[in-house]
Amino acid sequence: MPTDWIWGLVGGLMIGSAAGLYLLVNGRIMGASGILGGLVDGTGRDSMVERLAFLFGVLAVPPLLVPLYRSVDTHITSNPMVIVAAGLLVGIGTRLANGCTSGHGVCGISRLAPRGLAATAFYLLGGAVTVYLFRHILGVI
Repeated sequence: MPTDWIWGLVGGLMIGSAAGLYLLVNGRIMGASGILGGLVDGTGRDSMVERLAFLFGVLAVPPLLVPLYRSVDTHITSNPMVIVAAGLLVGIGTRLANGCTSGHGVCGISRLAPRGLAATAFYLLGGAVTVYLFRHILGVI
């Protein structure tokens, strides 16, 4: 039986647990784009220490897990231009949507927030259209 779905379950549990812990400790929603955006544009100066701690954790934990999970295949493309374009599009999209998958999807849906439900529906639809366009029409991925 294929077990690839287990990685998605484990990742989802980790993100959900982190979101709950962040809300309990800080009293704020864990939106990764908002945390990073507040550092970049200066609006998060009052909570800079917790924002930097969050980003440190996001960057420090994956290398610590490499010895445990050497054979995980991400299926990422080897085309660096596609990776750069995807990163820029995600960044622009999170600013246009006033949030990202962690803020709207994980935290918004768990609170049954109409804005989170609508944003999640639209970014999933946008992702599906993008994959179809880039894979089946343009043949890039």
